[in-house]
Amino acid sequence: MIFPVLLCGGSGTRLWPLSRKSYPKQFTDVIGNESLFQASARRFVGEGFADPLVVTGDPFRFIVTEQLNEIGVSPAGVMIEPEGRNTAPAAAAAALFASKQDPDALILLVPSDHAIANPDDFKAAVLAGSDAAINGDIVTFGIVPTRAETGYGWLETGAAQEAKGVYKLERFIEKPDGKKAKALFSEGKYLWNAGVFLVKASVLIDAFKAHAADILEAVQASLDDAEMDLGFTRLGKEAWSTVREESIDYAIMEPSQNLTAVRFDGHWTDLGGWESVWLESEKDESGNALSEHTTAFGCENTLLRSESSEIELVGIGLKNTVAVAMHDAVMVADISDAQNVKKAVKVLKERGAKQAQQFPVDHRPWGWFETLTLSDRFQVKRIYVHPGAALSLQSHVHRSEHWIVVQGTARVTVDEDVKLLSENQSVYIPLGAVHRMENPGKVPMVLIEVQTGPYLGEDDIIRYEDIYARS
Repeated sequence: MIFPVLLCGGSGTRLWPLSRKSYPKQFTDVIGNESLFQASARRFVGEGFADPLVVTGDPFRFIVTEQLNEIGVSPAGVMIEPEGRNTAPAAAAAALFASKQDPDALILLVPSDHAIANPDDFKAAVLAGSDAAINGDIVTFGIVPTRAETGYGWLETGAAQEAKGVYKLERFIEKPDGKKAKALFSEGKYLWNAGVFLVKASVLIDAFKAHAADILEAVQASLDDAEMDLGFTRLGKEAWSTVREESIDYAIMEPSQNLTAVRFDGHWTDLGGWESVWLESEKDESGNALSEHTTAFGCENTLLRSESSEIELVGIGLKNTVAVAMHDAVMVADISDAQNVKKAVKVLKERGAKQAQQFPVDHRPWGWFETLTLSDRFQVKRIYVHPGAALSLQSHVHRSEHWIVVQGTARVTVDEDVKLLSENQSVYIPLGAVHRMENPGKVPMVLIEVQTGPYLGEDDIIRYEDIYARS
């Protein structure tokens, strides 16, 4: 059995404003009708594959479980990193976790934000590399290049092995400049580095002992101090704070000798920027990729994307342009320059703009809310509550609230009063009242909340009871 490990962090900068730190790209429907994370989880379901382990951060734990539940995948575990430390510590934690069950377990380290057109072909490539992994090699996967790409690392392959498409891996090559990328592309032995690794847990642990012992020791200490919280494995915070931040490529792969590469000639992309999204999208006869609520007049090779039914995005005479409209932000760039969106996000962050990192929809364990209007002394939100879910029993020091149910049924507690509200009914929550909303039904519940008061921050909450252990 191969034990998939879905690495699920990310800074959410390369596909801003669709992707942000609070909701990075793997959770969004960048292409298709499911998120990249869901597609990654579904890719490794079936014969020969165990339930996945997810390594993620605290803000994403309920998003992970919700999205897995939507596609019917039950994780073997969800491990919570106190802070992101790049891929090497996450890989070490996964190897130590898996080795407790079986030291020779084959673990498949997979980024959760890649898109693969034919997942069955990629599964076959993984299985093709399993013998080399069983025999003690660290197996990585190289994509047959289709262009002189400067945004990916490359792999140099050596002698062909017995299994078809399997080669000795000679070396890793850092992201090249344009001239070097053209030279690599012109030869047949170089592949793009997909950042996917197949290895026995014991072999990876030994590699950490040899090349990054400090990371392994600190991760082991953090795992020893781990606590279970609502089914999540929370790594020990104090020990984790001493873990060195490093990628698995630098820490383990580059200094290792027992390396094998599997050649994959199917369609793959890491969707590392808006140009990649444009390349992967369906286009009209003029090369335009258009979402709903967009219109193009005289445009060529342009990506127009509106993420709100209330925003109609119109492009006129645009060429080689990407324009993305969200409820709270708009980004327009030349497609060839869209990689610089990271620099723009950095500037916004320095200016204190909340749009730099905060997604307009704020996901919580019970559902989500979206701020529709925010002004001095009032705020209007749309709140979505999953069937059977409940918000915490809470009160506020600085604000009062009005709730109007627009879909489903709400069970509302206001001090000692508990009542059911159906669609078009409302209730007033006075300042300081202890209150809670619940969805007792079997369909989603949606309400509009109007907050009034001198301070409307999310930290103005006193929790008394909470099924998600936040009180």
